[in-house]
Amino acid sequence: MNTFSEQDLQLFLDKQLQLFPEPVAETLEEAEYFLEDCMAVVCSSEEELRLYFEEAGFDLCGMSTEELLEQPEVFGLSGGRYLIVES
Repeated sequence: MNTFSEQDLQLFLDKQLQLFPEPVAETLEEAEYFLEDCMAVVCSSEEELRLYFEEAGFDLCGMSTEELLEQPEVFGLSGGRYLIVES
């Protein structure tokens, strides 16, 4: 199970509308519960992010790293990490 820092949770709260049409959480506690419930994943690098999508069956042929990072389910975290939230 992932452990989300307070900074990670705040970033998700601030940017959740990039993926959802309306807020799914209003507090850090609600954000943590939501992310755990939907089994959100934190990847520690762009390589790990790409590997996650490949293992999930996404066809990444021809997709640049920039295009991958622009996907609505990808949230850039501090330290070159990425949060993936599947809706």
